Amino acid sequence: MSFEQTACEVFFTDLKAFERRLTEVIACLQPSTLRWRIVLAVISLCTAIGAWYWLTDPHTSDVSFMQSLINHPFFATSSVVLFFLFVSGIHKRVIAPSIITSRTRLVLTDFNMSCDDTGKLILRPRPTQAT
Repeated sequence: MSFEQTACEVFFTDLKAFERRLTEVIACLQPSTLRWRIVLAVISLCTAIGAWYWLTDPHTSDVSFMQSLINHPFFATSSVVLFFLFVSGIHKRVIAPSIITSRTRLVLTDFNMSCDDTGKLILRPRPTQAT
């Protein structure tokens, strides 16, 4: 075996190891991402339902803002929970796999490669030299 064949074999071995690790990381993030999406959807739905009842209540315009929120604890609680979820970074947890893949694509462009949403590497053809 020549030096070039050995170097290519080592390169492809490293490339395959990188691809396996990348797909593993993205696959491990999927269950937690799904859970955070469900949490965000449920609390958003609760807030929307509470807001509907709050806005359609005929007594809302007759009382102060704080009294109106006290009269509608479901809306007030779900709004506060939704606010704290966004402050704690739920929006980043919901899209974590796409953040990782976009940053990986950015780095891989230097090596004339890319990856799909599951982490599989895509080798692009070599650029041709224009004469």
